[in-house]
Amino acid sequence: MLWTCLHFPNLPLQVFCRASTTLSPLAVTSAAAQPSILACNRKAAAAGIMPGMRASAAQALCAALQLKARDEKAEAASLSSIAAWAGQFTPTISLGAQAVLLEIGGCFRLFGSLENLLKKICYGLTELGYEFVIASAATPRAASILARARTPLTVTEADALPTALSPLPLALLGYSPDAISDLAQAGIRSIGACLALPRDAVARRYGQGLLDEFDRALGLLPDPQPPFTAPSRFETELELPAPVEDAEVLLFALRRLVFELAGWLRARNAGVTRLRLALKHHDVPVTEVTLDLTIPSRDADHLLALWRERLARVSLPQRVEAIALAVEEIAELAPTNFSLFPETPDGAALLDRLRARLGDQALCRLRLHADHRPELAWRETDRENDSICPPANQRPLWLLDEPRRLGERPALDLVAGPERIEGGWWDGHDVARDYFVASDSHGSRFWIFMNRANGEWFLQGICG
Repeated sequence: MLWTCLHFPNLPLQVFCRASTTLSPLAVTSAAAQPSILACNRKAAAAGIMPGMRASAAQALCAALQLKARDEKAEAASLSSIAAWAGQFTPTISLGAQAVLLEIGGCFRLFGSLENLLKKICYGLTELGYEFVIASAATPRAASILARARTPLTVTEADALPTALSPLPLALLGYSPDAISDLAQAGIRSIGACLALPRDAVARRYGQGLLDEFDRALGLLPDPQPPFTAPSRFETELELPAPVEDAEVLLFALRRLVFELAGWLRARNAGVTRLRLALKHHDVPVTEVTLDLTIPSRDADHLLALWRERLARVSLPQRVEAIALAVEEIAELAPTNFSLFPETPDGAALLDRLRARLGDQALCRLRLHADHRPELAWRETDRENDSICPPANQRPLWLLDEPRRLGERPALDLVAGPERIEGGWWDGHDVARDYFVASDSHGSRFWIFMNRANGEWFLQGICG
């Protein structure tokens, strides 16, 4: 087996600042009666703010400092979202302390190589807006220790684990703090130094549990991990660092959520057909925006392009403080067949762009109507599933709403026809016509007919 640990050391801070790259000084505080600084961004650090500092002292040092109380619920939700996104790479996932564990030994060959898979994971996490440390090892405990030590190694063989773990601090083992402190006072501060001690002496002094921790890390004892089950419904929220009304800032934040969605969809081999975006304000009702797609898609860039068009038509009653993205409808995606000469993409993407830009009511589809009269043989519809079969006989590309009178027989060559159409007696608009395809001296073709009642000729359509 091969485990990869994704460790997020700055997760308490990043749940507040993932939506923007241009931030004022920001720090996260503890929930104590006298809160202290747990983490801060670069601008706050440049102003002299450090973890462990009292919040009151930090504000006195930097008047522009923005303080946020640690939100462990948001941190847990972020880890769950990351794990659901990572389901596109492996089905075996587990959650840890500020970390996500992936078992990739059985699937990395699907991505060409282990290196390719790790690159894809790193690229995706960067797009999601997280700072992370990634490490891989033959056991989940060893991968976690390496990642928490900020040692981005890949140790694929269990025999190499003692060498890789030996120089790392013993505290990373996660065992009893009292035992770790006692060992440190005796000069035993690294994993290697503790491994060099006699096992029976360690067991007598610190308990068998410490040896079991070592054995799990080295693969000498089984270390089953609780499985993560991804939610069946995608719904995620992102708090903005400050209220905004600029569409580009909203799109930057929305990009994070759309990339999460794309991973969630890939894990299900599905595409989305309907999305709902909630723009949350301070003291006015939520602005809800929906996005409908012609065909299922999980292409993040395509979805973002549609949202850009859609949000351009939205009028905001107030600045936005948070955004929430939810999936309304999904559909399974058919497998893609790759060929030497790919087919030209159809018009589905264009239709989606037009719907997003102009609105659903601005577009319609045409369907056949059971009437032989050409000007009455079609109807407008907005239904996606209407059958739109071509007529049995050839019809012009451009059909006029009403026939245009030509008078006597025009100076055209009749190249096809006649096709006789009679009908309409049931509604008082009966017709009796002979249709022809005609050509002029320039080669242009027209669809004309002769009214059999009076012998007059009419233009019905223009052929492509």
